[in-house]
Amino acid sequence: MMERLNAIIRHPLYIQYYEDLKEAERTRIFCCHQMEHLLDVARIAYIRNLEEDLKIDKEIVYTAAILHDIGKSLQYREHIPHEIAGAKIAEEIIDTLPEGLRYTAEEKEEILTAIRGHRRERENMTTLERLLYECDKKSRNCFACPAEKECNWGNEKKNREIEL
Repeated sequence: MMERLNAIIRHPLYIQYYEDLKEAERTRIFCCHQMEHLLDVARIAYIRNLEEDLKIDKEIVYTAAILHDIGKSLQYREHIPHEIAGAKIAEEIIDTLPEGLRYTAEEKEEILTAIRGHRRERENMTTLERLLYECDKKSRNCFACPAEKECNWGNEKKNREIEL
C-alpha cells in the first residue's frame, strides 16, 4: 500500500493546486496534465524501472509522477516555469505530511530533483530524473490526438507510434 502517496493526493495543498489546474485546462484542446496523464507517466516509469532493473522504490516513482505537473496552474497564471513552481509546492506538501508518513531527506531530494528536471534533458541527470523526463514524453498519445495538427510540439517530439 502506498500510504504516503495517498496522503499527498488528499493533502489540502495538492487538492487546491490540482483543482486550479483542472480549471485552467477546462477548455484546453491539447494534452492536459491531470490524473490520467500523471498516472500514465507513473505506470510507464514503473514498468521501465522494472524492465531496466533500476531499483527505484515504487512509491518514489509514483510520488514524483503524481507531483511533477502540480505547478502547471502557476505557469498558466503567473508564467512561472511549472517545474520550478511544482518543486516548491511538492516540497511544502512533503514537509507537511503527517509524522508517520514523511519521506526521508534523501527520498525528498530525489523526488524534487526529478520534478525540477523533468522538462529538459541535461548531462548527469539522476536516474529518477531521466526516467520521469523520458516517460513524461512517452505518455503522450499524439498518434490519436484530435488536436495534433495544431500542436506546437515539433514532429520529432511527437509520439506517432505506441512505445515505452
